[in-house]
Amino acid sequence: MEKPEWLTQIETVLEVLNEGVVVADDRNRILFANSRFLEMTGFFRHELIGNDASSFYSSKEWASLAPQIDIVFRSGHNRYSFVLPQKGGGRLPVIISSRMIRNSGDQFDIVTFTDISEQVRAEQELRSANLELKKRQMEIEEDLRLAARVQRSLAPRSMTWDRVSVDSFYHPVHSIGGDFALVNSVDQEQLGLLVCDVSGHGIGSALVANRIYSETTAHLQSGMSFVDMFEKLNRFLIEEIDSYGMFVTVAAARIDAHRRRMLFAGAGHPPAMIARRGQSPILLESRSMVLGALPDAVDVTTSLEVQLQPDDRVVLYTDGITEVFNSVGEMLGIEGVQEIVRRTSSLPPDQMKQGILDGVNAWREGPPTDDVSLMLVHVR
Repeated sequence: MEKPEWLTQIETVLEVLNEGVVVADDRNRILFANSRFLEMTGFFRHELIGNDASSFYSSKEWASLAPQIDIVFRSGHNRYSFVLPQKGGGRLPVIISSRMIRNSGDQFDIVTFTDISEQVRAEQELRSANLELKKRQMEIEEDLRLAARVQRSLAPRSMTWDRVSVDSFYHPVHSIGGDFALVNSVDQEQLGLLVCDVSGHGIGSALVANRIYSETTAHLQSGMSFVDMFEKLNRFLIEEIDSYGMFVTVAAARIDAHRRRMLFAGAGHPPAMIARRGQSPILLESRSMVLGALPDAVDVTTSLEVQLQPDDRVVLYTDGITEVFNSVGEMLGIEGVQEIVRRTSSLPPDQMKQGILDGVNAWREGPPTDDVSLMLVHVR
């Protein structure tokens, strides 16, 4: 097959290109293929020259390729991704750039082929990795949903015990969190209460919280003194959890319903409040420091005894209640919560908890940024 003179003149230039190059006539017959194209396909030059390009593709492939070639004849150029047939049946991913030229009244298609097999392989590996990540993410999300259900099951439900009723609220800032509260009966005479806040959020805090939940449940049921309980928790955190930087604040109480006496102890926790109608709530401050930081964090005088009155409401909570900010950056703080508790103390006990939460929400700008726990105890 005779080559046009212009093609003979530029063959040397086309041979040194790093991309495969083919020149075809308007009947798709191959007139020229450079050495790089031969390397890419594995064909010999004599197997290509004079043959119709369609003969190297399957009928399905050519049906997809023909419209792209038509665009070249209509607009004069085109660029698209496709595959290049290889000897032996392989297919090499390529970018095809076509440009139509005219010479002496005839049309010719100059086609370059850029090997993108490495890019395609990387994309396939990335898609495979993304599929694995998506699968793993779904597994993690399912585990988190289960963990959240387990943690919600630990939250104490509203209950009435002898002359005491307890109502609580728990909301993690993520699906699981580091706050928890528990209520149990030490014996037929006393009711044990505890609210705990583990530093941080998420899975790590939740795991530590669940471990401490088990420890404190056993300690409360055994009637262990708060000093001993705090010391055991402090030692556990320092010896087992210290390298992870987890710290804990806790408020605990035992209420003797018949005598209306309460034993209270706190470690680095926001003060508990005793609300009485028409009065500013009494604050019960923590005497021990945050647990998990220092070996001598627990004060031997950490417990204090309080005489309760009929209709007293005891409020235990975490700093997700106090450390909230309004639109101008002002923190609600202890005094703000104290005022909300004072205003809501005239409400019936079953409405007071929601009144406190509504007051906190009204102050806060935006969604919660910390886990929130609230326990309201009514002494009749």
